[in-house]
Amino acid sequence: MDKMSIDRAAAILVAARRNREHLTGLPEGLKPTSIAEAHAIQDATSQQLGKLIGGFKAMNPPDAEPNRGIIYAGTIQATPADYAAADVPHCGIEAEVAFRFTQAFPPRATPYTREEVAAGVEACAAIEIVSGRFALDAPVTNLEKLADSIINAGLVYDTPTAKWQHLDLGKLHVTVTVNGQAIADQDGGHATGDPLGVAVVLVNMWTANGGVRAGQFVTCGSFTGLKYIRPGDVCGVTFAGLGSCRVEFTV
Repeated sequence: MDKMSIDRAAAILVAARRNREHLTGLPEGLKPTSIAEAHAIQDATSQQLGKLIGGFKAMNPPDAEPNRGIIYAGTIQATPADYAAADVPHCGIEAEVAFRFTQAFPPRATPYTREEVAAGVEACAAIEIVSGRFALDAPVTNLEKLADSIINAGLVYDTPTAKWQHLDLGKLHVTVTVNGQAIADQDGGHATGDPLGVAVVLVNMWTANGGVRAGQFVTCGSFTGLKYIRPGDVCGVTFAGLGSCRVEFTV
Protein backbone atom coordinates (compact mmCIF):
# COMPACT_ATOMS: atom_id res chain seq x y z
CA MET A 1 0.00 0.00 0.00
CA ASP A 2 1.21 3.51 -0.73
CA LYS A 3 1.03 6.32 1.83
CA MET A 4 -2.16 7.75 0.34
CA SER A 5 -3.97 4.42 0.69
CA ILE A 6 -2.70 3.97 4.24
CA ASP A 7 -3.89 7.45 5.19
CA ARG A 8 -7.30 6.84 3.58
CA ALA A 9 -7.76 3.58 5.49
CA ALA A 10 -6.74 5.32 8.70
CA ALA A 11 -9.20 8.16 8.08
CA ILE A 12 -12.04 5.63 7.83
CA LEU A 13 -11.06 4.09 11.17
CA VAL A 14 -10.71 7.54 12.76
CA ALA A 15 -14.20 8.53 11.61
CA ALA A 16 -15.61 5.25 12.95
CA ARG A 17 -14.03 5.90 16.35
CA ARG A 18 -15.30 9.46 16.51
CA ASN A 19 -18.81 8.67 15.24
CA ARG A 20 -19.21 5.33 17.08
CA GLU A 21 -19.87 3.64 13.75
CA HIS A 22 -19.50 -0.07 13.07
CA LEU A 23 -17.98 -0.84 9.71
CA THR A 24 -18.49 -3.92 7.59
CA GLY A 25 -14.84 -3.79 6.58
CA LEU A 26 -12.33 -1.56 4.88
CA PRO A 27 -12.94 -0.86 1.17
CA GLU A 28 -11.23 -2.96 -1.46
CA GLY A 29 -7.82 -1.52 -2.17
CA LEU A 30 -7.53 -0.24 1.41
CA LYS A 31 -7.38 -3.62 3.14
CA PRO A 32 -3.92 -4.42 4.52
CA THR A 33 -2.25 -7.44 2.99
CA SER A 34 0.61 -7.76 5.49
CA ILE A 35 1.36 -7.12 9.13
CA ALA A 36 3.60 -4.22 8.11
CA GLU A 37 0.71 -2.56 6.25
CA ALA A 38 -1.67 -3.14 9.18
CA HIS A 39 0.86 -1.57 11.56
CA ALA A 40 1.25 1.38 9.17
CA ILE A 41 -2.52 1.95 9.23
CA GLN A 42 -2.45 1.79 13.04
CA ASP A 43 0.27 4.40 13.16
CA ALA A 44 -1.49 6.68 10.67
CA THR A 45 -4.70 6.34 12.71
CA SER A 46 -2.80 7.36 15.82
CA GLN A 47 -1.31 10.38 14.06
CA GLN A 48 -4.70 11.50 12.79
CA LEU A 49 -6.38 11.05 16.18
CA GLY A 50 -3.62 12.93 17.99
CA LYS A 51 -4.21 10.97 21.19
CA LEU A 52 -1.55 10.10 23.76
CA ILE A 53 -0.41 6.48 23.51
CA GLY A 54 -0.66 4.93 26.98
CA GLY A 55 0.26 1.38 26.11
CA PHE A 56 0.17 -1.53 23.74
CA LYS A 57 -1.22 -4.99 23.28
CA ALA A 58 1.20 -7.43 21.75
CA MET A 59 1.30 -10.98 20.49
CA ASN A 60 4.17 -13.27 19.62
CA PRO A 61 2.45 -16.28 18.03
CA PRO A 62 4.44 -19.49 17.66
CA ASP A 63 5.70 -19.83 14.07
CA ALA A 64 4.20 -16.49 13.04
CA GLU A 65 5.24 -12.86 12.85
CA PRO A 66 4.78 -10.83 16.07
CA ASN A 67 2.35 -7.94 16.04
CA ARG A 68 1.07 -5.14 18.24
CA GLY A 69 -1.81 -2.76 18.80
CA ILE A 70 -1.98 0.74 20.26
CA ILE A 71 -3.89 1.51 23.48
CA TYR A 72 -4.73 5.16 24.05
CA ALA A 73 -4.08 6.69 27.47
CA GLY A 74 -7.65 7.92 27.86
CA THR A 75 -8.94 4.34 27.69
CA ILE A 76 -6.66 2.96 30.43
CA GLN A 77 -8.16 2.79 33.94
CA ALA A 78 -7.06 1.51 37.34
CA THR A 79 -9.32 -1.04 38.98
CA PRO A 80 -12.19 -0.86 39.84
CA ALA A 81 -13.15 0.61 36.49
CA ASP A 82 -16.26 1.36 34.52
CA TYR A 83 -16.77 1.89 30.82
CA ALA A 84 -19.98 3.15 29.27
CA ALA A 85 -21.39 0.35 27.14
CA ALA A 86 -22.25 2.96 24.52
CA ASP A 87 -18.50 3.61 24.12
CA VAL A 88 -17.47 -0.07 24.02
CA PRO A 89 -20.65 -1.77 22.78
CA HIS A 90 -19.14 -5.20 22.13
CA CYS A 91 -18.29 -5.47 25.86
CA GLY A 92 -15.43 -7.89 25.22
CA ILE A 93 -13.01 -8.86 27.99
CA GLU A 94 -9.75 -10.80 28.16
CA ALA A 95 -7.88 -11.82 31.31
CA GLU A 96 -4.24 -10.88 30.86
CA VAL A 97 -0.93 -10.23 32.58
CA ALA A 98 0.38 -6.77 31.80
CA PHE A 99 3.52 -4.81 32.53
CA ARG A 100 4.12 -1.14 33.25
CA PHE A 101 7.45 0.21 32.09
CA THR A 102 9.46 1.87 34.86
CA GLN A 103 12.09 3.13 32.45
CA ALA A 104 12.29 4.19 28.83
CA PHE A 105 13.65 1.88 26.13
CA PRO A 106 14.85 4.28 23.44
CA PRO A 107 15.98 3.18 19.98
CA ARG A 108 19.44 1.65 19.74
CA ALA A 109 21.44 -0.49 17.33
CA THR A 110 21.12 -3.77 19.25
CA PRO A 111 17.92 -5.44 20.51
CA TYR A 112 17.02 -5.20 24.17
CA THR A 113 17.52 -8.44 26.07
CA ARG A 114 15.04 -10.27 28.25
CA GLU A 115 17.08 -9.37 31.32
CA GLU A 116 17.08 -5.66 30.48
CA VAL A 117 13.32 -5.58 29.95
CA ALA A 118 12.66 -7.59 33.11
CA ALA A 119 14.65 -5.05 35.11
CA GLY A 120 12.56 -2.18 33.70
CA VAL A 121 8.98 -3.37 34.29
CA GLU A 122 6.42 -3.95 37.01
CA ALA A 123 3.77 -6.65 36.53
CA CYS A 124 0.03 -6.56 37.17
CA ALA A 125 -3.24 -8.35 36.60
CA ALA A 126 -5.22 -6.76 33.78
CA ILE A 127 -8.45 -6.91 31.83
CA GLU A 128 -8.24 -5.92 28.19
CA ILE A 129 -11.41 -4.25 26.95
CA VAL A 130 -12.25 -5.40 23.44
CA SER A 131 -14.61 -3.49 21.15
CA GLY A 132 -13.56 -2.68 17.62
CA ARG A 133 -14.67 -0.46 14.80
CA PHE A 134 -16.11 -3.39 12.86
CA ALA A 135 -19.51 -5.02 13.42
CA LEU A 136 -19.21 -8.30 15.30
CA ASP A 137 -20.63 -10.26 12.37
CA ALA A 138 -18.64 -8.40 9.72
CA PRO A 139 -16.54 -10.69 7.47
CA VAL A 140 -13.28 -8.86 8.15
CA THR A 141 -9.81 -10.34 7.99
CA ASN A 142 -7.42 -10.61 10.92
CA LEU A 143 -5.23 -8.03 9.19
CA GLU A 144 -8.13 -5.56 9.16
CA LYS A 145 -8.58 -6.16 12.89
CA LEU A 146 -4.84 -5.63 13.32
CA ALA A 147 -5.10 -2.31 11.47
CA ASP A 148 -7.74 -1.40 14.07
CA SER A 149 -5.23 -2.03 16.89
CA ILE A 150 -6.47 -5.63 17.25
CA ILE A 151 -9.92 -4.21 18.14
CA ASN A 152 -8.71 -2.82 21.46
CA ALA A 153 -10.95 -0.44 23.42
CA GLY A 154 -9.14 -0.10 26.73
CA LEU A 155 -7.23 -1.65 29.61
CA VAL A 156 -8.00 -2.09 33.30
CA TYR A 157 -5.05 -2.72 35.59
CA ASP A 158 -4.35 -3.61 39.21
CA THR A 159 -1.55 -1.89 41.12
CA PRO A 160 1.70 -2.94 39.40
CA THR A 161 4.32 -4.65 41.54
CA ALA A 162 8.08 -4.85 41.24
CA LYS A 163 8.03 -8.14 43.19
CA TRP A 164 6.91 -10.46 40.42
CA GLN A 165 10.00 -12.32 39.28
CA HIS A 166 9.41 -15.26 41.64
CA LEU A 167 6.12 -15.95 39.83
CA ASP A 168 5.76 -18.25 36.84
CA LEU A 169 3.56 -15.73 35.05
CA GLY A 170 2.50 -18.06 32.26
CA LYS A 171 1.15 -20.68 34.69
CA LEU A 172 -0.71 -18.55 37.22
CA HIS A 173 -4.13 -19.71 38.36
CA VAL A 174 -6.71 -17.38 36.84
CA THR A 175 -10.38 -16.91 37.68
CA VAL A 176 -12.87 -14.87 35.64
CA THR A 177 -16.30 -14.02 37.04
CA VAL A 178 -19.31 -12.27 35.53
CA ASN A 179 -21.80 -10.89 38.03
CA GLY A 180 -20.16 -13.06 40.68
CA GLN A 181 -20.41 -16.34 38.74
CA ALA A 182 -17.21 -18.03 37.56
CA ILE A 183 -16.93 -18.44 33.78
CA ALA A 184 -13.27 -19.52 33.86
CA ASP A 185 -11.20 -21.13 36.62
CA GLN A 186 -7.91 -22.61 35.44
CA ASP A 187 -4.14 -22.83 35.67
CA GLY A 188 -2.30 -20.99 32.93
CA GLY A 189 -3.69 -20.73 29.43
CA HIS A 190 -1.41 -18.09 27.91
CA ALA A 191 -0.71 -18.82 24.25
CA THR A 192 3.08 -18.96 24.66
CA GLY A 193 3.31 -19.44 28.42
CA ASP A 194 5.63 -16.44 28.53
CA PRO A 195 4.05 -13.00 28.97
CA LEU A 196 7.46 -11.40 29.61
CA GLY A 197 8.73 -12.70 26.28
CA VAL A 198 5.86 -10.85 24.60
CA ALA A 199 6.88 -7.64 26.38
CA VAL A 200 10.45 -8.06 25.11
CA VAL A 201 9.17 -8.44 21.55
CA LEU A 202 7.04 -5.30 21.91
CA VAL A 203 9.96 -3.24 23.21
CA ASN A 204 12.08 -4.20 20.22
CA MET A 205 9.25 -3.69 17.72
CA TRP A 206 8.47 -0.22 19.05
CA THR A 207 12.03 1.10 18.74
CA ALA A 208 11.14 1.87 15.12
CA ASN A 209 8.54 4.33 16.47
CA GLY A 210 10.78 6.14 18.94
CA GLY A 211 10.89 3.59 21.75
CA VAL A 212 8.74 2.77 24.76
CA ARG A 213 8.35 5.48 27.40
CA ALA A 214 8.35 5.03 31.17
CA GLY A 215 4.78 4.76 32.43
CA GLN A 216 3.40 3.02 29.35
CA PHE A 217 1.82 -0.43 29.60
CA VAL A 218 1.97 -3.55 27.52
CA THR A 219 -0.62 -6.29 27.90
CA CYS A 220 0.63 -9.63 26.73
CA GLY A 221 -2.16 -11.95 25.63
CA SER A 222 -5.28 -13.64 26.91
CA PHE A 223 -5.25 -16.60 29.30
CA THR A 224 -8.94 -17.50 28.96
CA GLY A 225 -9.88 -16.31 25.48
CA LEU A 226 -12.09 -13.45 24.38
CA LYS A 227 -15.41 -13.33 26.21
CA TYR A 228 -18.29 -11.09 25.18
CA ILE A 229 -20.54 -10.06 28.04
CA ARG A 230 -23.46 -7.61 28.22
CA PRO A 231 -24.14 -4.00 29.11
CA GLY A 232 -24.71 -3.82 32.85
CA ASP A 233 -22.46 -6.80 33.60
CA VAL A 234 -19.60 -6.70 36.10
CA CYS A 235 -16.48 -8.74 35.34
CA GLY A 236 -13.75 -9.72 37.79
CA VAL A 237 -10.37 -11.26 37.01
CA THR A 238 -7.96 -12.69 39.59
CA PHE A 239 -4.46 -14.01 38.99
CA ALA A 240 -3.31 -15.92 42.08
CA GLY A 241 -0.27 -14.26 43.62
CA LEU A 242 -0.41 -11.24 41.31
CA GLY A 243 -3.69 -9.37 41.79
CA SER A 244 -7.28 -8.74 40.77
CA CYS A 245 -9.24 -6.39 38.51
CA ARG A 246 -12.88 -5.42 38.20
CA VAL A 247 -14.76 -3.71 35.40
CA GLU A 248 -18.40 -2.74 34.96
CA PHE A 249 -20.04 -1.92 31.63
CA THR A 250 -22.46 0.81 32.64
CA VAL A 251 -25.69 1.55 30.81
